[in-house]
Amino acid sequence: MRHIRPKTFVTASALGLLVLAFVACNPVENQTKSASLLVVENLLGSDLGGNEVNFLQSDVIIQNADTGAVSWRGDAAKVTLSASTLDPDPKLGVSSYEDVQVTRYVVSFIRPDGKNVQGKDVPYSFEGNLSILVRIGQASSASFIVVREVAKQEPPLVNLQNADRGDVLNMTIRIDFYGHDMASRAVQATGYLPVFFANYGN
Repeated sequence: MRHIRPKTFVTASALGLLVLAFVACNPVENQTKSASLLVVENLLGSDLGGNEVNFLQSDVIIQNADTGAVSWRGDAAKVTLSASTLDPDPKLGVSSYEDVQVTRYVVSFIRPDGKNVQGKDVPYSFEGNLSILVRIGQASSASFIVVREVAKQEPPLVNLQNADRGDVLNMTIRIDFYGHDMASRAVQATGYLPVFFANYGN
């Protein structure tokens, strides 16, 4: 009995260490959490001159000076995304399994005064599709719509069309980016863009 008990103890200990090593060294096999980190490096809108800036000036209505006809135009933003591994020094190296495919985004609006009822205080949130491959250690950029034409025909933006030219509605656009690594594990990142809505008079 004295010879069997130590042997059993050693075997159980070795098995435990083997299991721990297997779990720790195989993040790609973990289907519940990605080993990749998606980062919003930069988020750009445009000013009235069409220049890329770190905010967005959104004209709520466009009127033809000659005919008086009105129209609405959606606003786009440009995002730069990068991907890295959660482990800064992965022992097994980096593989294509850690690359990230971004597939969709969700836009929502936030007012600094806390009035955030959709369709009344802020435009309705919406989502769109993307197809951006972000490789580990690299950055990728893409443009996408953040303010839809229909939002400018609904409250609260439609209320600015006949407002005083000095009336500006300030909000923050929140954009949540969703995707997965090449092992089909979910990843997500969030960015914020200040926006200034007004009838700028063109």
